[in-house]
Amino acid sequence: MTSRHYDVVVLGRSLGSLAVAALLARRDFSVLLMGQEQRSPAYRFERFTLARRSFSLLFGASPVWKRILHELAQSPSFKRHTRALEPMFTLCGDGRRLQVSSDPKLFGQEIDREFSEVRQLVDEFYSRLGNANAAIDAVFARDMVWPPHSFWDRLETARASSALPLTGDADPGDLLGKFPIDHPYREMATLPAVFATDLDYAMMGLPALALARLHGCWTRGLDALPRGGQELEEFLLERFAAHGGALVEGRRIESITVRGGRVVGVVEEGAEEPIGTEAVVTCVSGEAVADMAGGQGITKRARREWPQLSATAGRFVVSCVVRTEGLPALLSAENFLLPPESPYPDPRTPVVHLQRFECKTLDPAAPSDETLLVAEAIIPAEGALTLREARSAVMNTLNYHFPFLSRHLVLVDSPHDGLPLEDYRTGQRREIDRIHVTDSSPKPEYMDHQWTVEPMGYLGLAGEPTLGPVPGSFLVGKTTLPALGQEGELLSAWSVAKMLTRRDSVRQRRRRQLWSKIETG
Repeated sequence: MTSRHYDVVVLGRSLGSLAVAALLARRDFSVLLMGQEQRSPAYRFERFTLARRSFSLLFGASPVWKRILHELAQSPSFKRHTRALEPMFTLCGDGRRLQVSSDPKLFGQEIDREFSEVRQLVDEFYSRLGNANAAIDAVFARDMVWPPHSFWDRLETARASSALPLTGDADPGDLLGKFPIDHPYREMATLPAVFATDLDYAMMGLPALALARLHGCWTRGLDALPRGGQELEEFLLERFAAHGGALVEGRRIESITVRGGRVVGVVEEGAEEPIGTEAVVTCVSGEAVADMAGGQGITKRARREWPQLSATAGRFVVSCVVRTEGLPALLSAENFLLPPESPYPDPRTPVVHLQRFECKTLDPAAPSDETLLVAEAIIPAEGALTLREARSAVMNTLNYHFPFLSRHLVLVDSPHDGLPLEDYRTGQRREIDRIHVTDSSPKPEYMDHQWTVEPMGYLGLAGEPTLGPVPGSFLVGKTTLPALGQEGELLSAWSVAKMLTRRDSVRQRRRRQLWSKIETG
């Protein structure tokens, strides 16, 4: 027996978990959100705010996100949180620097300066990209389950998907096919999508539709949250709490209780009494769900057809606090830094996605002359570069592009390698053992993964189904629609909320009533 019961238990602090928890709480479900020991996007050391993971607001123009905001009655409120980035991002290669502006005239000038020989091809590329994303918007704006599962879901989604571009044999969609095979613009156009997807691009590549969508997320007018992923998490948690959701941080569910072939409860670590529930929604993989269920209740279809997923790359993040005077005045908020050209890729100088934050924005008490740089590199799980070497490799790329950076360092740290924090405040390098960085783990913390999937699912975009391997379990993490990155998590969150809501006719009526209410900020 159990003294506690919730309609839904949501596990994790990913974008998908937080979005589905807020939606279900809004729809009058009793929801328990367990952090599952997943830590917040930021951590602190003394007066410094550092980043566990990189975050770019790539879903601001997504119709799925707009639908979620509309239901939460937060469209005007969220808009007040964001600011438009101009330029949207900068690509820095060996001897090349391209600022991608939302102003077509300014962007055209940049192309004329750096890639005048392919100006016409670039214009054709973005014209085709714009048409493709308009068509994708029209499909994703529809209230459907992605990826589809039931017969009626498959029928409805198939009708809508017939309007998707770049998916059929008649439109195979090699978006960069007209560019010379070794032209540098190919790499520059692909890089933003490589960092936006949750597929391991080096192992899997990207479907043309996913490449168009992810590049479009970076180039259709990019917004940002001044405090990054921490601000988004706080926004969604505030909405969740406002609608009566229960949040438990710093704790984890140890196991899932299965009875009669379906989920009936969860057991918190160290607890004797289970928490009753009708559904468990999580951002972990289906294999992890099966492990928590002790192998009980797994459906025959899941045993027979479940795709094989492998975490073959990780997002390694380094935080650098620097004195602002040591940075170029025109350094963008979002940047992609390519290593020096060489006949063979050198793992000691990886490609880096670099973000810039004003320290005073992150913490009003911080000095106004300090800047936080968040550098992200994609590190293969099996490669020449080890985790203990990754931090110095990322710094090699930064030092290549900013030769005087080392003179202006204040603090350098990564939570992923277990190495000491580097303190330069005295002018000399001083190591701070991780046990003194109390807001992080003394052991290496896990990285966000990129995945390989065999076989790929719906339209080459899907990995695992949103319906978990045990009846009553649902997946909303990076493994469901990995090719689409953040928008894939939102599509999964909306789909799971839809599936859970339509099981309850009373809540369906309440949901319909929500749409007749006027949004308030």
